[in-house]
Amino acid sequence: MPNAALTGFQVVPNAPHGIIHDFKLSEYPESCAMGVAVRTDREGERATIVLSGALDLAHATAVAKGVESAETCLGGCHSVDVDLSQLDRIDGAGAVLLARLLDRLDADKRRARVVEGCNTNAARLIALYRERREDRSAPQRSAIGSLDRIGASAAQLPGKANEALEFIGRYAAALPKATAKPNSIDWGSLPRLMQDIGAQALPVTSAANLLVGVIVGLLGVSQLGRFGAVSYVPELVVVAHFRELGPLVTAIVVAGRSGAGLASEIATMKVSEEIDALRSMGFDPLRWLVVPRCLALAATVPLLTWVGDAVALIGGMGATLFMTQMTAHAYIQATLYAITPDHLVAGLVKSPFLGFAIGLIACCQGLLALGGAAAVGARTTTAVVLAIFGVIVISAVFTFFLALIGV
Repeated sequence: MPNAALTGFQVVPNAPHGIIHDFKLSEYPESCAMGVAVRTDREGERATIVLSGALDLAHATAVAKGVESAETCLGGCHSVDVDLSQLDRIDGAGAVLLARLLDRLDADKRRARVVEGCNTNAARLIALYRERREDRSAPQRSAIGSLDRIGASAAQLPGKANEALEFIGRYAAALPKATAKPNSIDWGSLPRLMQDIGAQALPVTSAANLLVGVIVGLLGVSQLGRFGAVSYVPELVVVAHFRELGPLVTAIVVAGRSGAGLASEIATMKVSEEIDALRSMGFDPLRWLVVPRCLALAATVPLLTWVGDAVALIGGMGATLFMTQMTAHAYIQATLYAITPDHLVAGLVKSPFLGFAIGLIACCQGLLALGGAAAVGARTTTAVVLAIFGVIVISAVFTFFLALIGV
């Protein structure tokens, strides 16, 4: 009888009758080549695929043929065991072949089970490749509709509001401690921060306010000129820019420039574990990092707003003189007459709060960063969006309050 036809042959010397021959003619082949073998044993509706030798890349072709041959002999089987107890070695190539075999058996509604024996690592390697295939073959979710996005965004609002309020509360609690321990604040970075946020932002904020002043002047000439009221254009520029547009435009530009820089800086420190290093040295990140940045913004945004107001007056005057016959002397006299303490204070009083809000939002988003470079970019984007939206909301609240008290 050829060896390939014998399966399950055992000799037990200590048996009661001396030798027990437990063998049966196999109808199923045994594939063996170059130190690897795949044998199929079957008993009714149950089959066992026994693998022996080295299931590695060098024997991948032989293993693939053996597995294919064994799989053709599983017709009518409801339960299949894959026996790994006789394996000598297995690598990624062999694990992939067996993982695909088990996937096909599961797809055919056969109960596939791995008998690992002493080869626990082989079973883990096969399970790892099966998990990766399941992740890749997972069906994609259907496209989310507009209403679903709105609902998801609305559901996240309480959590985001809770994060913001918690951070504001922690900051408020850190201020008295900072006053009691001045050394816990990085005062040395305050001049550098004011230089970065104030002096280096001056050109872009001034240019933005200059263009806004030109726009307001052109609109005033085009609209008031129909009624012969061009002489009121200087007052329109003063009221519109001093009270609303000056602080708002300056804060939006600062939020897009300095807010993004602060958020990305702190987020990079967070993902590179510099924040944890500060904590391990006994420094509170809120006091050491957040307090000086918020103070720098609260101090520099009013200065940038004041310069922007002055530049906007120049832009409005240039647009008016270009479009009308008004003289520069008449425009300056009308402008000086329109500048009142109410208009000046109404705009400047909100500027520190706008700068403070930009600092809190940017630092909060930076400290919430988790992960790698992608998290830094995501938190920076979120910080800019929230800072601009927060600036608009705060400006609207101040305008409403000042209108109520008649200022």
